[in-house]
Amino acid sequence: MLTVLLTSPRVAPGLLTWDAWSALRAASRVLAGSGEHPQIPALTAAGVIPEVILPSGPSDTQDLAAFLAAAAADVSVVWLAPPGEGADYALLRALPAQTPVLNSAHDLPGAHLLDLVSIMDTLRVSCPWDREQTHSSLLRYLLEEAYEAAETIEDGDLGALREEIGDVMFQAFFHARIASERSSGDGGFTIDDVADTLAAKLVRRHPHVFGSVSVSSAADVNANWEEIKKAERAQKTASGGGQAVPSALDGVPFGQPALSLAAQLLRRAERAGFSSSVSDAAGDGSSSAEELGDELMRVVARAQAAGIDPETELRAVARRYAERVRDWERSRQ
Repeated sequence: MLTVLLTSPRVAPGLLTWDAWSALRAASRVLAGSGEHPQIPALTAAGVIPEVILPSGPSDTQDLAAFLAAAAADVSVVWLAPPGEGADYALLRALPAQTPVLNSAHDLPGAHLLDLVSIMDTLRVSCPWDREQTHSSLLRYLLEEAYEAAETIEDGDLGALREEIGDVMFQAFFHARIASERSSGDGGFTIDDVADTLAAKLVRRHPHVFGSVSVSSAADVNANWEEIKKAERAQKTASGGGQAVPSALDGVPFGQPALSLAAQLLRRAERAGFSSSVSDAAGDGSSSAEELGDELMRVVARAQAAGIDPETELRAVARRYAERVRDWERSRQ
């Protein structure tokens, strides 16, 4: 009897299911098409010695199917399929439909990210364009891909979101690959360092999920989140030896578009208890979203008519507003 054993390149060699090991140990012959099959060293160490039949063996799929069928006519044979997606599908079609197929181990969720690590390593070494890139040269693409993903969400094109999120993810892998070429003392890090940092942050900022904190609403979650971030900012200031007063605005990315920057500054300042003429000018809040959007468009049109770049001017105002907030925070110390 012939059994085809499928293996995953994302699972360490030798980490096989009980059914897979049972089939291998019970087989009269274990055959492989290449001496480079990653499972061979692990199987050999366990006392299961595969026989390599190619390249001197059958020359095409039909010949290989006939060879394996003949080899398994009177004894049990396990064929080690080449690892990877689509491995030996042509062979499986050429074999009898009742041929048993075993998955040696199943990928865990997220295991396919290992493919991206391998592909990114190859691109960085083998592609002339990818070799030349730096964090700075890739910055425009990081922003563009994020905007494209945002556009698919705004358009409701959730089918396209899969690809656009992948493009954003590629930028993260690219930056991590570049960073891995530096020493840790020079600010270097790997994609695993990125994952570890993110995992620790998510656990730390969700004590109501991973700890003993109790919450009753999303508002409670937001309140806890802000307090945790405030403590993190204070700790960063202390560990850095800085004397700056921790600010509710710490961590706000001033490189973001001016309108989103202004909105984030206002939210942070309001949560900190800061009031200003800017927020007071919002009126009684009776305007509809559409009316406010029209008003924003009119302001942009007025700026353009006056030869003023609204993005630049709003960014300048946002920075002045941020300094007023920090002055207020310093005065309260």
